[in-house]
Amino acid sequence: MAAGKRKHAGEKESVDRDPSRKFKKAGINLSSPSKTPSSVIMEDADLDFPRGGGRVLSREEEAEARAEAEAEFEREESSGRKGKGNLRKKGLRGSLTNVQDDLGFLSGDGITGKLPRFANRITLKNISPRMKLWGIVVEVNKKDLAISLPGGLRGFVRAEQTTDMLAASEIKDSEGCMLSSIFHVGQLVACFVVQVDDEKDGKGNKRIWLSLRLSLLYKGLTLDAVQDGMVLNAQVKSMEDHGYIIYFGVSSVTGFLPRNQNDNQLTAGQFIQCCVKSIDKDRAVLYVDSDPGVVAKHVVKDLKGLSIDLLVPGMMVNARVTSVLDNGIMLSFLTYFTGTVDMFHLENAFQSGTWKDNYAQNKKVIARILFVDPSTRAVGLTLNKFLVDNIAPPAYVKTGEIYENSQILRVDKGLGLLLEIPSSPSPSPAYVNTFDASDKTLKLEKNFKEGDNVRVRILGMKHLEGLAIGTLKASAFEGPIFTHSDVKPGMLVKAKVISVGNFDALVQLSSGIKVLCPLRHMSELDIAKPPKKFKVGAELLFRVLGCKHKKITVTYKKSLVKSKLNVVSSYADATEGLLTHGWICKIEKHGCFVRFYNGVQGFAPRSELGLVPGIEADSVFHVGQVVKCRITSIASSRRINLSFITSSTRAPNNDTVKVGCIVSGVVTSLTPTAVIVNLKDGHMKGTIFNEHLADHEGHVTLLRSLLKPGYEFDQLLALDYEGANLILSAKHSLVSSANEIPSDLSQIHPLTSLFGYICNIIESGCFVRFLGRLTGFAPKNMATDRMVDNLSDAFFVGQAVNCHILKVNSEAKRIKLSLKQSLCASPGISYVQGYFLEEDKLAGMQISNVKDLDVNWLKDFRIGSLVEGEIQEIKELGAVIGLKNHRDIVGFLAHKQSGGANLEVGSVVNALVLDIAKVDGIVDLSLKPELVHSASGENKKKRHRSASTDLELHQVVNAVVEMVKENYLVLSVPEYNNAIGFASITDYNIQKLPHKLFEYGQSVIATVGEVPSSESSGRLLLFLNSFTDGLKNSNSKRAKKNTRYTLGSLVEAEVIEIKPLELLLKFGYSLHGRIHISEVFDNGECMENPFAKFSVGQLLNARVVAIPGHSGKGTKGHSWELSIKPSVMAFIGSTENFTTHVEEQFNFSAGRSVTGYVVKVDPEWVWLTVSRSVMANMYILNSSSEPIELENFQHRYSVGQAVSGHILDINEEKKLLQLAAYPSFDFDIVKAHETDSQKPRHAVQQYRQGDIVVGRIKKILPAVGGVLVQIGPHLFGRVHYTELVDDWLPLPLCGYQEGQFVKCKILEMGHSSEGPLHVDLSLRASITTNQHDQSLVSCSKRYEKIDDIHPGMNIQGYVKNITKKGCFISLSKVMDARILLCNLSDDFIDNPEKEFPVGKLLHAKVLSVEPSLKRIEATLKIGETETIKSLHVGDIITGKIRRVESFGLFIAIDESNKVGLCHISKLSDGHIDNIEQIYKTGDTVSAKILKIDEERQRISLGMKKSYLEDGGSIDRNVDVEADRKDDHQNGASSIDNPFLELQHSEDIADGGPEILAQPVKNTSILPLQVSLEESEDSDVDNPEIVNKDDANNNGQFNKKDRRAKKKAEEEKELEISASEERHLQNDIPMTEDEFEKLVRSSPNSSFVWINYMAFMLRLADIKKARDIAERALNTINIREEGEKFNVWVAYLNLENEYGNPPEVAVKEVFQRALQYCDPKKLYLALLGVYERTKQQNPAEELLERMTKKFKQSCKVWLRRIQNFLMNNKDETKLIVNRALLSLPRKKHIKFISQTALLEFKSGQPDRGRSLLESILREYPKRTDLWSIYLDQEIRLGDTEVIRALFERVTCLSLPPKKMKFLFKKYLEYEKAHGDEETMEHVKRRALEYVESSLA
Repeated sequence: MAAGKRKHAGEKESVDRDPSRKFKKAGINLSSPSKTPSSVIMEDADLDFPRGGGRVLSREEEAEARAEAEAEFEREESSGRKGKGNLRKKGLRGSLTNVQDDLGFLSGDGITGKLPRFANRITLKNISPRMKLWGIVVEVNKKDLAISLPGGLRGFVRAEQTTDMLAASEIKDSEGCMLSSIFHVGQLVACFVVQVDDEKDGKGNKRIWLSLRLSLLYKGLTLDAVQDGMVLNAQVKSMEDHGYIIYFGVSSVTGFLPRNQNDNQLTAGQFIQCCVKSIDKDRAVLYVDSDPGVVAKHVVKDLKGLSIDLLVPGMMVNARVTSVLDNGIMLSFLTYFTGTVDMFHLENAFQSGTWKDNYAQNKKVIARILFVDPSTRAVGLTLNKFLVDNIAPPAYVKTGEIYENSQILRVDKGLGLLLEIPSSPSPSPAYVNTFDASDKTLKLEKNFKEGDNVRVRILGMKHLEGLAIGTLKASAFEGPIFTHSDVKPGMLVKAKVISVGNFDALVQLSSGIKVLCPLRHMSELDIAKPPKKFKVGAELLFRVLGCKHKKITVTYKKSLVKSKLNVVSSYADATEGLLTHGWICKIEKHGCFVRFYNGVQGFAPRSELGLVPGIEADSVFHVGQVVKCRITSIASSRRINLSFITSSTRAPNNDTVKVGCIVSGVVTSLTPTAVIVNLKDGHMKGTIFNEHLADHEGHVTLLRSLLKPGYEFDQLLALDYEGANLILSAKHSLVSSANEIPSDLSQIHPLTSLFGYICNIIESGCFVRFLGRLTGFAPKNMATDRMVDNLSDAFFVGQAVNCHILKVNSEAKRIKLSLKQSLCASPGISYVQGYFLEEDKLAGMQISNVKDLDVNWLKDFRIGSLVEGEIQEIKELGAVIGLKNHRDIVGFLAHKQSGGANLEVGSVVNALVLDIAKVDGIVDLSLKPELVHSASGENKKKRHRSASTDLELHQVVNAVVEMVKENYLVLSVPEYNNAIGFASITDYNIQKLPHKLFEYGQSVIATVGEVPSSESSGRLLLFLNSFTDGLKNSNSKRAKKNTRYTLGSLVEAEVIEIKPLELLLKFGYSLHGRIHISEVFDNGECMENPFAKFSVGQLLNARVVAIPGHSGKGTKGHSWELSIKPSVMAFIGSTENFTTHVEEQFNFSAGRSVTGYVVKVDPEWVWLTVSRSVMANMYILNSSSEPIELENFQHRYSVGQAVSGHILDINEEKKLLQLAAYPSFDFDIVKAHETDSQKPRHAVQQYRQGDIVVGRIKKILPAVGGVLVQIGPHLFGRVHYTELVDDWLPLPLCGYQEGQFVKCKILEMGHSSEGPLHVDLSLRASITTNQHDQSLVSCSKRYEKIDDIHPGMNIQGYVKNITKKGCFISLSKVMDARILLCNLSDDFIDNPEKEFPVGKLLHAKVLSVEPSLKRIEATLKIGETETIKSLHVGDIITGKIRRVESFGLFIAIDESNKVGLCHISKLSDGHIDNIEQIYKTGDTVSAKILKIDEERQRISLGMKKSYLEDGGSIDRNVDVEADRKDDHQNGASSIDNPFLELQHSEDIADGGPEILAQPVKNTSILPLQVSLEESEDSDVDNPEIVNKDDANNNGQFNKKDRRAKKKAEEEKELEISASEERHLQNDIPMTEDEFEKLVRSSPNSSFVWINYMAFMLRLADIKKARDIAERALNTINIREEGEKFNVWVAYLNLENEYGNPPEVAVKEVFQRALQYCDPKKLYLALLGVYERTKQQNPAEELLERMTKKFKQSCKVWLRRIQNFLMNNKDETKLIVNRALLSLPRKKHIKFISQTALLEFKSGQPDRGRSLLESILREYPKRTDLWSIYLDQEIRLGDTEVIRALFERVTCLSLPPKKMKFLFKKYLEYEKAHGDEETMEHVKRRALEYVESSLA
């Protein structure tokens, strides 16, 4: 085809770019699971070449066309030079456009005739998918690579497109480091164009997406195409011992690279170039060499049959110059190919104007392939000396640099200038485009000459060419900002707003650079949306915040923009004492983080914020606030300390309290977090934070509640200064050890113990602070003796702790601590002593705060004294005793302290005081005789005193536990007259940790710590020796003690932790062991939770069953194995015998049942522990025999759960068992292969033919391939297409999906010596559930033998194959039938493949059977004339109801394909009111043939009993199998479909919704066979009509009403007769062709279109049904709004049932329909769809939107109330209130009355009464409302209420006509429900009204 005529030179196009042909540049399909679209299409209005590589013209025609076009161009060009007037204004631009167009044209290698003028060059206009390009990596980002391509283009490679060897998930997990480990900047790579986006980026360029996947680059590579010496791109697949496995992108060829010690280490995934050294064709392995010197010098040889697909960018070839072009040269290479070299890719980068002289014809050169376009066969080459040497050209210049005296080497007319830039270390070439040569339009050849020197500024770089892009414009040298590198943090810039978003604004500098202003930096205030100043086009002044990776952010905060202070843009700018502005980026409790410019950050501690004591920072400051701060110090290179107190000098006060001093103070005020005090010794203020009020966490809250201004703290420790404020502590532990707490690092020495307090807790440890800012750190492993997951569970901030110094680093000023209780136990009684002192303080504060409290009550009670009291109440834990003379004090006597006395209410007792809870006012008493006697007698005080004073400090005594309190024990010392003492059971460091358990009566050993005195609150204080046992023994002693434990030793151990699978114990001297979960009970015994009876701290006896090695590691970790099995604990014998007894014997056998405990649950395996050394696993499919249980596989098991199973497989070497939960296998043991005799295994045959097993669908095979089901870890079976379901369904696969668990039966197994080869399965419910239902078996029968088939029988099957001669249908997995083309249909079939697709269900009749050949012939033809002739008038037939209509039934006659009509008048001898309640679709009925119209093929039936009796009796027990067969045969022709049903008739008509109607049931009524006028004026919308209807229902008809009703019935009967006649004349279409004829005849009938859709749904062709809906919407006339609306509603029903997913599909259709339909009607229709299908959540969401959108619609509000009432929700009051606020006042009466009706009928009648009463109070004369009220009460039937209401309404003053109606209604009610007396009463009332009105 020749090119068309050109009008002028600017419109010149080559022949190959024929403007009459528009092509699309097609993309490619990628197998990668990346986000790249599988199909990429780019459209271009001015395409340069046709896609696809095909040729429309022959080579000769193409040559002629090209010559003609060139000649015509020359003529037009010469004439254009003569007539310059036409091109005067745009001559330069037009000629440049022509040149650029020609430069962008790609010519292939098959050109004949005249040569092209220009060399091939890649541009944005001609780049397309499938091209192969050479490029240089210029950026390596986390998620992609940036590649510089030929011509200065830039492409991008997503991480998932860099390799074939990793999955997308693996790349996503490692992409942050993967790309940087494989690629580096400057690396040469071969790329494949995947996609060219139509959308343009910010620079106006299209985005090019590339791929580096070798499978795309070497697609089609075979081993035969590879030759020795060929250079290939490859990736390292893996590292082996002697070398590397190499990947080339094709699975059929692999490579091996030997390892060389001198080479650099390669990593997996790394890209390399390698040279083929040798080829092993037998193993398809290439042996390669990756030496860069060898690779760079190798040239590709001439190969026979080398296709263009094997040409890869980067290949080096020998070439020969064939011609010189205007902008380059043409080369021929590899015999068959030609390519071009652009002049920027010639050997010399500094080519002058005479460069063409250097390339004579036939000159030999070495070149590398630059790009390949397979579609046009265009090849680009390069002669660049760097690229030929396989290295990237160097770049000695940077963007933005200015170079003086740059020399012009060449002037390209209309294109640009080539310059030589004096860069260092060597000159660089640069090119200036004609548009960048000057700010004005000029001709280059007149204004620039070769050899001139010019000033140039660098714009960018073409990395692959090594060519800089420059500009000579004078404007480019003006202004401070030209590129991103010119922008500096902190500088002021003016910028124009170009776009404003919700969270930021994009502004543009004068140089065109775009920067971002975040929302937080648009204003000084904390704003939620951009301020009004930020309008598009507004020019504002900003300050640059930061510059990073060309991402620049600015601020508009006035404080920052107008700041005159120095800017801190780097850590080097920060100097001590510098004042500067910053903004708060984060607020913590201990200070604020402040951000400066360019990411510099500092921290201002709380003491430097200038806060009032007790005020939190977040209440004063907010994030984003600009603050003026002073740099106080620079701790490190990236740590700046700040102060908001800008005054740098603070005058020291001589009266300043030193840190560590003890002071006193008076409370002045209280804040939520602290107490403010005034020091008594000076004028300073101090702060006591809440956590520093007391040592014990429980006392802090109580003390805080009792504190009031004026309270005096007598002892406070000065901890630190926060600015001028003193931080104090009232903790007794810190105050008492104030002299020992260090304030300087020099005061701390290793291996000493000191008191401090926890100031912070992090995941890795705790920070402990001493005085001032001196802080140490306790790592997590040194914080507690037992490892805890979260340190916050063991410590709290502010907790006083005793710490052990481990290490002091003076240089780093770091202190390493330990908080382990074993190293840091507090000395003696300090903890319990402080506890009682704090309690005394609290008790004193309580007494002073409570006026009525007895002040002296504590003096009347002493520990150990006797008191008298009366028992007031006996409770579960003890007796409550009232104490004499102390009504406010309560005595408590625990049952264990009763001493066996009989306690009775009212009895008086003398009891011993055990303990006094001073804060709670409770005295603990005891009646134990030994205690009471010790305190009785005349000299009891003296005796008691002597008993306690006889004890000496540090004396060890035996004591008995009398009471166990939360923090201490109450003990008695029997040896010393039962003196009462107190001992702590916890300590400072373990307050929150579990402590040792003690019991009443337990004997303990304690040491006297303090005798009764004022410091001990009059108590004897002891400390338990168990706290210090572990500390007194040295390591050597401990080692000697440990040696006494041997195998079989019986030990007493303490439970320290309970895990799901083991008990962790501590015994001996810090020895740790464990009891495995299997060591609790003997074999055969199993409990679900064996550790349930144990608790932490419990002591138990166990026996050692395994000891650790002698490496000395036994004391660490849990290496001692213990057991508490009854058989082990009861063992008696020697150590040798015990070893034999406990040694685990691996004597398991296949089939045996074992029990284990869950260790781990994987997605497909559950791992169990059977014993200490034996593990087991269970596969998901072996864990249950029910599919539903497998869906929740991981949730069924939890760690520690007991699971039983039968052994399937045994691995003795690994001591691993494979189990199955149910024994569905043979127990015969099968030995493993003899070749594996060293690894003894035993297994059982798990599966046998006939077994019913559970499987998982692995893959759904295409066409009729069936389903692949996994039934074992490595065993799969196939389900034939006919074995999927029992019934013959059109789509048997619709209920299955991949990954679904199913129950299947093994039909057949093929075995070999290596195990099962194939397994045939069935998913049919009749054989997988062992059911014996004969109907199910009959309908699901599959013919396995040809003897079961005989001519004339009906068969069913799926199309297996279709050819031009006919098709084969599959009857079962072993039998097929053939249907010839002539037997496929009675009509001509043009396209059998389309009419009978593979997988379609067919019902056929057998024509012939040839058993010897196993051949079955069938037919699909149906003889209709014979069928109707076989029927006779008077025959009694049976059939199924096809459809129920208001005028009769359509019945499908059995054993035929005919449907008859039984009119409603022929149904019964009596009258039928509602035909739909009596008959349902699918019912089997009997009828008599009354009339047959053979001409019109019509049958009239009768079902009256008289007809059937006359015709004789018939058998009504229809054969079930026949019924099922009829269902299948007739189901396809039925057009009924409940899914296309319209919910209510109001959805179609213009009237309101039928609110009071119940939802329509899913019946067989067709969507549009409901009168469209029925709901036009429903009784809901018109209360008067409701009133009339109700009156009619009560028998209130006058003569006129009766006549009207009779006339209406007659008209209805005529309408039914007419409708019947129409249906008889136009029978229901039975085929697709009949429907097509019908829609052509009635194109605007929605009834026909919807029936057509329903017909397709019956055939399970969802797609076709959608297509019909779309056709209907396009076909129906635009004026037929109602008809179109009906189709839209049907479409919504279809998508609601069959959409994928339905929510999205319905939403899309609904949004489309809104553009054409009345929105309100459409919303109501969609609501009806949701209500019909009982989708409550979507219905509620839709109603919420409707009430907002149509808030003035009474109908919408009523529908919402009806929905709430239907779903039993009690929120109607709120909805009514909302509705009344939204609705116009004129609709209030209607809305309230209808709401009341709904409440009466569906809700609560009381609410309905309230609504009616409220409206009748305003409108008492509305008889219609009274009538509604009365009717609803009559319906409810409460006689008293009804009569009271009638009495009310008949007392009203209404017109006579209305009163007559009311009295008449009243009288009718009494006639129906009353008696003579009540009727007389009504008559009297009526007479009274008449008399009063006449008077």
